[in-house]
Amino acid sequence: MKKLSLIASSVTLMALPMLTSAQGLADGADAGPLQDLLSNILGFTNSTLIPFILAIGFLVFVFGMFRYFIAGGANEEARDSGKSLMIYATLGFVLIIVFWGVINLLSAATGLEGEQIKNTPKVENPIP
Repeated sequence: MKKLSLIASSVTLMALPMLTSAQGLADGADAGPLQDLLSNILGFTNSTLIPFILAIGFLVFVFGMFRYFIAGGANEEARDSGKSLMIYATLGFVLIIVFWGVINLLSAATGLEGEQIKNTPKVENPIP
């Protein structure tokens, strides 16, 4: 009985990609406002949020280097503080890069990569 359920579950798992690809949208079809929302969130995350967080992490790392090398020359406590800031900034870099990879992986899996931002308000030039 266990072998039968194992075989059935493995056949189901092997057929799953074929079943899910059969439910894709037709060429040129649009998923509507949800697709626009996800594209806007993805674009904001990739173009603004992740570079901003990386910049903050870089500043924290530079501040940690300052505390370790310059301010902590004779003060052991300041050196330890700077060292921990550099370690935390390095871990932050790694986590942000992993987060960025997951976001891009999900966007590639859902077909949203390369989407242009849609339905954004446009400001017209009031001066003729």
